[in-house]
Amino acid sequence: MRDEPVRQFFSIGDVCGLTELKPHVLRYWETQFKFLSPAKNRSGNRVYQRREVELILLVKHLLYTEKYTIEGARRKVDEHRKAGEIQGVTRAALDRETLESMERELSSIVHTLSSPDPRPDPRVA
Repeated sequence: MRDEPVRQFFSIGDVCGLTELKPHVLRYWETQFKFLSPAKNRSGNRVYQRREVELILLVKHLLYTEKYTIEGARRKVDEHRKAGEIQGVTRAALDRETLESMERELSSIVHTLSSPDPRPDPRVA
């Protein structure tokens, strides 16, 4: 097994892949949540830090799962920050997203394995 270093910076494409969000959603959230302000590299491309990815997953959870409004999600994140629990909450969001992704993948595998193969087996003739 190859040891890969833990990544600290991510492009918008990487973040979209990790969070299953579209780039326009991330760009919109940047206008709504002050704590989401990725730096830009020399080319002008967004560069997200690991903590921003974790915050994005927390916002996604608050908006899509908990059904908060944008204003409500903003307040909830502020509450977590003031209480000093933001790191634990963002890590929990990352764990939750990881588990949900694994469940979707496993469900897809089970579906594929349980579907009848439409191609006849050439060895059985």
